Amino acid sequence: MITFQPAQADQLDAIMIIENQGFTPDEVATRMSMAERIKRISDTFIVATDNHQVLGYIVGPASNQRYIDDALYDHLEANQPTDRYQTVLSLAVSTTARKQGLGSKLLSELAKVARTQNRDAITLTCLEKLVPFYERNGYVNEGVSASTHAGETWYNMVKAL
Repeated sequence: MITFQPAQADQLDAIMIIENQGFTPDEVATRMSMAERIKRISDTFIVATDNHQVLGYIVGPASNQRYIDDALYDHLEANQPTDRYQTVLSLAVSTTARKQGLGSKLLSELAKVARTQNRDAITLTCLEKLVPFYERNGYVNEGVSASTHAGETWYNMVKAL
């Protein structure tokens, strides 16, 4: 049975394996930045596990900016109660658990947390090929992002809560 809970430091190795499976070398988060995310924003760093095995995760800090700033990938602060938006910096599912709806379930779990924290919306950036996935999950494409992360073209996706 799949369960969802805040990320723990002892899950970092498994999280990094999935991060590296899901992103290109230019896009991937560093081990140090992922450890910082676990330490500072564990309330919005959700892992999906089955029998204690990490199958996927979603993570992002709260923010007052409608769109993600590239600086968030390098440094972040603890979530503040007054932040209006929940961001998503990474959503990744293990290659062994893909095509089973887990990515959508992780988005739903983060939305539950964001609602309890009184956020107005969830914001993320994604590559063009992923726009339809996020649209199926209730996100609206608000155009090309100013992000230059990994030298890619990103799209701003926002879901009102």
